[in-house]
Amino acid sequence: MGRPWEADADAGFVRRLGRSPQELGLTSGSESCPDIWEMDNGDVAVIGRDVTALVAERLPEGVSVGPDERLVIIPRSLLAAAKPDMPDA
Repeated sequence: MGRPWEADADAGFVRRLGRSPQELGLTSGSESCPDIWEMDNGDVAVIGRDVTALVAERLPEGVSVGPDERLVIIPRSLLAAAKPDMPDA
């Protein structure tokens, strides 16, 4: 049985959700910036710090990270700034 959802690596980037990391003061440059993007298929891409190995032993019960997945952390202010751009459903 296949997975009910699979990431589409061919999807294009449509628009940033929220303000840029530079506007929010979350970066001193442009090469290492947390960000949130809407894809042309409606999915969302998140750029954050990969902490998968650091938190693997502390995941809540029922939470898992597959071998082809990574747990990333983004600043709260980045997600809050993106909220107005996100649909309710």
